[in-house]
Amino acid sequence: MTGWTEDEIREMLEKLRHQHRNLDYMIDKLEDQGSDMLTIQRLKKRKLQLKDLVARLESMLIPDIIA
Repeated sequence: MTGWTEDEIREMLEKLRHQHRNLDYMIDKLEDQGSDMLTIQRLKKRKLQLKDLVARLESMLIPDIIA
């Protein structure tokens, strides 16, 4: 494990999910306004990075199964 407690991981997950939702909202607004595609692409890339990080942290909360 990484040395983080389960509560710390859950807190990070909550913050990252909030950031992900905010990016989603910002992307929608910028697309509606017809803003710069490069900016939108960068935001989408950051959103995908957050999604990947959330998935990794969620997997840390799943206990290992001893086979």
